[in-house]
Formats: sequence, structure tokens, C-alpha cells
Amino acid sequence: MMRGIRGATTVPENTSEAILEATRELLVRMLEENDLEFDQICSIIFTVTPDLNATFPAEAARALGMTMVPLLNALEIPVPGRLERAIRVMMHVETLRSQAEIRHIYLREAISLRPDLVSAQ
Repeated sequence: MMRGIRGATTVPENTSEAILEATRELLVRMLEENDLEFDQICSIIFTVTPDLNATFPAEAARALGMTMVPLLNALEIPVPGRLERAIRVMMHVETLRSQAEIRHIYLREAISLRPDLVSAQ
């Protein structure tokens, strides 16, 4: 069955190193917490807030070895008062887990985006 897994994180500065490190950390946690292998991933969409343009977050996925996974980078809608320097992920996966068993991962300042999710903490 296909499921969507959400995740988000933030970076302290708009640098390639910061973006890649935070994205890698987020992806690894999403995979570990949901017991996933690369071949279960159908696709991943990455969005960044307009203040992040030093690199593409998808480069972190490629560096992890996701060479066959379709990846897409996009710009988040610039809503006033939004969380700054944020990277968001929507991972589409094939899994036998129920919707309730999926663990969405929110790290760093992005925890504030979904305080209602136990798995976000």
C-alpha cells in the first residue's frame, strides 16, 4: 500500500553544508523510524522556504544513495510569519504499515509545525 510520510527540519544558516546536513539527518530518521529501504520509496518532494537557496535538498538524498528514487525540489509558499529556514519533505512509500503506524518526523525548530503528533517529538 502507498503511504505518505511527512517530515521537516530547519537550518541555522543558508549554506550548502547546513542544508545538506539537516536534510540528511531528516531523511535518515524518516527511514529508520518507518523501517524503510530505498526500494520502498516511490518518490520524494522537498520544499524549502524562500530564504534557502544555497543548494537543493535532494542532493542529500542522492548522496545517501537514492540514485533511482524520483526527487523534486520546490519553493514553499512565502506566507508571512512562517517558520524560517525550513526544509519540508513528503516521502511516498510502499509499506504494509497502517496510516496510524506511520511516523512523521519533525526536527529542530520544525517541531513547532506539528505539536499534535507524538511521532514529531
